[in-house]
Amino acid sequence: MIACIAFLACPDTLPGSPSRRPDAFEHDLLFDAIQAGLGARAELTAIDWRAPLEQLAAFDLAYLGTPWDYTEAKDEFLVRLEALEAASVVVANPAQVIRWNADKLYLRELEARGAPSIPTLWPECAGPDEIAAAFDYFGCDRVVVKRRVGAGAIGQDSFTRAAPPAADWRIDQPAMIQPFLPAIQQEGELSFIFIAGRLSHALVKRAAPGDYRIQSLYGGREVALEPAPADRAAAEAVMALLPFAEPPLYARIDMVRLEGGELAVIEAELIEPYLYPQQGAEFGVRMAEGLLAQLL
Repeated sequence: MIACIAFLACPDTLPGSPSRRPDAFEHDLLFDAIQAGLGARAELTAIDWRAPLEQLAAFDLAYLGTPWDYTEAKDEFLVRLEALEAASVVVANPAQVIRWNADKLYLRELEARGAPSIPTLWPECAGPDEIAAAFDYFGCDRVVVKRRVGAGAIGQDSFTRAAPPAADWRIDQPAMIQPFLPAIQQEGELSFIFIAGRLSHALVKRAAPGDYRIQSLYGGREVALEPAPADRAAAEAVMALLPFAEPPLYARIDMVRLEGGELAVIEAELIEPYLYPQQGAEFGVRMAEGLLAQLL
């Protein structure tokens, strides 16, 4: 019998859903690339991660494809992944990896391990006072504030000294504040896609004119990149700092260049990152081989 693999998704991404997001074409591109790589060796099925457990437990492996709404239900998501593992379903990436990666506090651990990082403040909630203090702390005129549990720049804001937040502005959940890095709008954000610990491909993501968010939802665009040896080595060094005995099946290391020329980590995406199959000619085959290897 051929293997049955669940491509875990959500109503925001599943084809035919009335609540499908405008950027859900990324789901289609990712699913199609992996399906083509698998060929007749496995059956790939897109399914909501909240489907009945007995339905999901019938699969041999659950791949975290596009469960993009997990950020609004992190604990429920983790419980579901652990239940799948208890039912002998292989989960990629495993629940222990997801638990570590679900809160961006992991970036503080990577920094302690030696990863080049962006200076960051970690308020439990953020309002105008925290933003004002951040300008002085970083000695900068513009900051970016993000949710600690979040993805796709949703809930993210940027403020300047000249245009601070309104008096009633709040992020009433754990947050992170960083200085705005001009390189985001100049060079862009560099992403390095790893499959089973080896670099598959790299790309640079650039924001639409006048914006700084590089996601396609905001008009961002991506271009394949042959990374400079030093940049590739920087991404590989971050992979080596992940606190796991074996590298995760997939990882996307997002980096931005600091003023000194070195790359710093923005994110080590191990949950449901878009893996940019269009920028990696061999991605589908590599990912398919990695998935099948999980079942041996």
